[in-house]
Amino acid sequence: MPESAPRRRLLPLIGGVGGGRSAKTCLYRCGNACFHPAPNKSDNPYFGDIFQGVLSRRTALKGAVVGSGAGALGWAAMSPAAADRNPDRPHPSPRPTFKSVLPNTRDEVSVPEGYDHHVIIRWGDPVLPDAPEFDFANQTGEAQARQFGYNCDYVGFFTLDDDHGLLWVNHEYTNEEIMFAGYTDGAAADPEWIRVAMAAHGGSVVELERVDGTGQWRLITEGERSFNRRITPETAFRVAGPAAGHALLRTEADPEGVRVLGMLNNCAGGMTPWGTILSGEENFNQYFVGAPDTEEYARYGFPTDYSGRRWDRVDERFDLARHPNEAHRFGYIVEIDPHDPDSTPVKRTMLGRFKHEGANVNLTEDGRVAAYMGDDERFDYLYKFVSDKKYVEGSHKHNMTLLDTGTLYVAHLEGNSPAEEIDGTGTLPSDGEFDGTGAWIPLCSDTESFVAGFSVAEVLIHTRLAADTVGATKMDRPEDVEPSPVTGKVYCALTNNSSREPGQADEPNPRGPNKFGHVLEIIEDGADSAATTFAWIVPLVCGDPEDDSTYYAGYDKSKVMPVSAPDNLAFDKHGNLWISTDGQPSSLETNDALHVMPVEGRFRGELRTFATVPVEAETCGPLITEDQKTVFLAPQHPGENGTVEQPTSVWPDGDFPRPSVVCAWHKGGRDVGA
Repeated sequence: MPESAPRRRLLPLIGGVGGGRSAKTCLYRCGNACFHPAPNKSDNPYFGDIFQGVLSRRTALKGAVVGSGAGALGWAAMSPAAADRNPDRPHPSPRPTFKSVLPNTRDEVSVPEGYDHHVIIRWGDPVLPDAPEFDFANQTGEAQARQFGYNCDYVGFFTLDDDHGLLWVNHEYTNEEIMFAGYTDGAAADPEWIRVAMAAHGGSVVELERVDGTGQWRLITEGERSFNRRITPETAFRVAGPAAGHALLRTEADPEGVRVLGMLNNCAGGMTPWGTILSGEENFNQYFVGAPDTEEYARYGFPTDYSGRRWDRVDERFDLARHPNEAHRFGYIVEIDPHDPDSTPVKRTMLGRFKHEGANVNLTEDGRVAAYMGDDERFDYLYKFVSDKKYVEGSHKHNMTLLDTGTLYVAHLEGNSPAEEIDGTGTLPSDGEFDGTGAWIPLCSDTESFVAGFSVAEVLIHTRLAADTVGATKMDRPEDVEPSPVTGKVYCALTNNSSREPGQADEPNPRGPNKFGHVLEIIEDGADSAATTFAWIVPLVCGDPEDDSTYYAGYDKSKVMPVSAPDNLAFDKHGNLWISTDGQPSSLETNDALHVMPVEGRFRGELRTFATVPVEAETCGPLITEDQKTVFLAPQHPGENGTVEQPTSVWPDGDFPRPSVVCAWHKGGRDVGA
């Protein structure tokens, strides 16, 4: 901010809890999920337990694969080397050339020397042409529904021409204590505050223009702005796929079970080849009260009491004692067409119901669509959907049906090292890698359930319970799952899991407790996203490089930067992996950051820091444009441990904290990063 900008007294950073997030993140993002026992009560064994029994590793995997109906593959053929991508396809991954931003606790966005950045849009800025200007002290729900929402998470960007584009942004959740003076809790809140917070959820579409041919983009504030749109918890969604109309989705307001108002806690997402956004509903459970005390609700963490945000005070559908099926209408991947502001968003039930971080797609060798997804909860699972129908370039109507028919899978992973070598400390096994093989276990197609006792619709509505029964591998909070556009290998951010005991460590989750997180790399058989078997490896075990439990793909750790709590992933056109974090302030005592790491070639593992974000903010986005001239990132919840009266951040304008979207570019016009 300018040196002349007014500054308020800042409070010190407040320590974290659980896996590294701050107390306020745990409260407002996921309803203090880490303070409660993990909802996965299944007896799926940790694979260390299997190894201590009479089953061999080969027998354990064979049983899981054959029992699921998936095709088996020989161990030698499934090694990472044998399962690599097409050797005729190049692996560019040039070395990033910028000088890393050093770890810091500054209340600003910091980018490397030679780069600049610009705040594009802030919480409360007008989105619709008739939106009023933001008035912090006198907010209303009606105004907020037409203004840019709160915590900006996933960012998607579509070019309209060389100088114009559409920016999509998820608004994940709200931090009421830094939005409203005097806020204490939902039970005592002014009802209008609750309406504002509700309207601040959802998403925004805004039109941008390029500045003077550079990598800088800015908001178009004049003219028609015909693409601009707000989606809120009051926006009508169509329910599609096999679960549409099922009895579990029917309510008094929607007796046919095909029309839902709104989306909740949308975290990450992806862009489809046909020009739409896929956005994931994550910690949707926390918005409800009065849940029945049954396994179906407990597995998703629905509260049985009357605490929290108390949206039921202004909309009774959030009281599950009155409307128990309303809970089943959230937790899906939603599809939104940013090019048509009059289109109805769609909830795609075929992709399952769980705490979706997001969904990212890749085309199979025969032209079908594969969507990769993580369930962001301790000890939950990785998923994949593969469509029946093929993508047809230019046929928007056809492509808008691709996600409704196909097969939903959950992942089973197996290590290849002796049990005694995986002791929870992060010490590499004797073969020098945490690696192994895996299988995608089918849960259902759109016409057939593969889980005994579950119909197709029940698999898609109670997906966690269905996956519990088939031997899925319990992971350390699988969040963003991204296929590389260069190699086709698939990468998953596993943020952390401090609840994993040392004896529960297995090769795909090799530390217990896992405070700092890790990244998983999946190499599918035949380099085909339709494959049901794969090899995997852990290229990055996060933390302080001086910590013996960390691993940077074998790269010299004296030449890398610290990283903790990997959350969202992205790729540039060269195939370098960009990693944004959610938890570094608590785990490494530095601000969260955006890092970049080559995952191919001689510099694989050389992690550098491209940007850091303000005090107590999480690094969201990120997105690198197709021409690699711009990085979009979205610092959300700056100053989350403060209050209106005593802020801990005043970014970006020097008065009160405002979640915002930022673009960064090289001042000399070079590609960003490399």
